[in-house]
Amino acid sequence: MLLRQLFDPRSSTYTYLLADEGTRDAVLIDPVFEQLGRDVALIRELGLTLRYTIDTHVHADHVTAAWLCKQELGSQIVVSAQAGAEGVDVPVHHGDVLRFGACALEARATPGHTDGCTSYVTADHRAVFTGDALLIRAAGRTDFQHGDARTLYRSVHGQLFTLPADCTIYPGHDYQGRTVTSVAEEREHNPRLGGERSEDDFVGTMDNLGLAHPKLLAVALPANLRCGRPEHPLPEVARWAPVMRSYAGVPQLEPEWLDEHRDAALVLDVREPHEFNGELGHIRDARLIPMGDLRAQLDALPRDRPIVVVCRSGGRSAQASLILEGAGFPEVANLAGGMIRWRSLGLPVA
Repeated sequence: MLLRQLFDPRSSTYTYLLADEGTRDAVLIDPVFEQLGRDVALIRELGLTLRYTIDTHVHADHVTAAWLCKQELGSQIVVSAQAGAEGVDVPVHHGDVLRFGACALEARATPGHTDGCTSYVTADHRAVFTGDALLIRAAGRTDFQHGDARTLYRSVHGQLFTLPADCTIYPGHDYQGRTVTSVAEEREHNPRLGGERSEDDFVGTMDNLGLAHPKLLAVALPANLRCGRPEHPLPEVARWAPVMRSYAGVPQLEPEWLDEHRDAALVLDVREPHEFNGELGHIRDARLIPMGDLRAQLDALPRDRPIVVVCRSGGRSAQASLILEGAGFPEVANLAGGMIRWRSLGLPVA
């Protein structure tokens, strides 16, 4: 099974992309609204079909991207039936199984942080995605959203600590840069739940954390009860071309579009002069500024016209695109595949 762990630095949220490597069917666990572009780019680059977005619970510290993923990729939204959210396509109950290709996740109700918390266990019991129920050397707070410390203690001990000792735990957050843990580690070393800590010990700890409420609570909670659907329609995004941002953050444009709309943008070639006039040729009316000279010549480039950057294979031009964006150029794209791909498609050269 393909597995990618992604991170949102603002909320310290982990998002998980899982996929069956045969069918390329995928699920996305706990997606973050502001990270939609990153996640969609990765899904498309890996050739995956997103079947489900799964929220482990109704989050209070960030807005989910579940609704956005449904609009963009056609995925179904999965949330616990106990969460009370609207717009859910698949309301899950304890013991339900989600299948994507040859892979599957078993839903285990682990309430206590909220009453709708659900953890997801892989079919081979080698991994579990615990949301906020069980964290690395910690546990989700229990002082709002119908939280209950006794319930959470029983959820962790009854549903998570009963998994195999070598089962890898993938938490919903970590605030110290840690990524994964294991059932054996948390059974032994979790200072709130492990070792000989009793239920009363846990309740006493959780009742005295003294934490402030999450800063985004007033925004995130109502939005997540709508599965991230905005209360008002999103404004139309002005697009001069069908630019897609890669997982590396580079704005990319396909050669075919540029060929059909050749006069819509300035083509900036960042190769060396001998390459510009070499065997691959260059695109008609392209402007040559070698990569090493680009920063010194930024003021000579128009800011009121789109710029498509090209090189031999798309590597140098990708970096040049980011340099232009960083310098405040509003409409920039890298020509995907560079002149090699342009020529392979039989498009005209000068």
